[in-house]
Amino acid sequence: MSKIAVIDYDAGNTMSVMNALKFLGYDVELSKDPAVLYKADHVVFPGVGAYADAMGKLNEYGLIGPIKEITGKKTPFLGVCLGMQLLFEHSSENIGETDKDRIEGLGLLPGSILGFKENASFDHTLKVPHMGWNSLELTNKDSKLFKGIDNGSFVYFVHSFYLNAADRNDIAAVTEYGITFDSAVEHENIFGCQFHPEKSGDIGMEILKNFCSI
Repeated sequence: MSKIAVIDYDAGNTMSVMNALKFLGYDVELSKDPAVLYKADHVVFPGVGAYADAMGKLNEYGLIGPIKEITGKKTPFLGVCLGMQLLFEHSSENIGETDKDRIEGLGLLPGSILGFKENASFDHTLKVPHMGWNSLELTNKDSKLFKGIDNGSFVYFVHSFYLNAADRNDIAAVTEYGITFDSAVEHENIFGCQFHPEKSGDIGMEILKNFCSI
């Protein structure tokens, strides 16, 4: 049985991810200790909240270098919600009311995080955050993350910002909410879900099992 590490950096949804993985029978440890993370067979990087705050916590806990080392040595790595967004180069999320400077992310994959409300093409009659169940359009027939998952399956989202990936080959799924946005990515050993698999019922459990089986 694989040893799964969940990165602890004061993110909001760590316990729900931990509980889902334990329910599936995996040996799971929540840790911010790089030594623990290095030894894991799989690493899950959850997150809920503000992009800048999250990057600040990763820096405070000395986790930026270890995350880059772990992904560099090809350990299967899954970012969830904000955790997925942090894998990319930068976010347009405002630091303050008037500060429009982008916030730098981990830069493991090319792309940017944008706000629904900032997009002129977005249907502004829709509520933000995008919250609730929505469907996945699977775009990678060879996806490891979505093996055995039907196209059009519903999963649970909570987010106000979305991914615009620079390399379209990295996209594993897209979702429609006022615009079409990138809802899952897959690049070698790096995986990401904008949705919450741990809150997505049987489909989410299958996605987590697929990741832990890689």
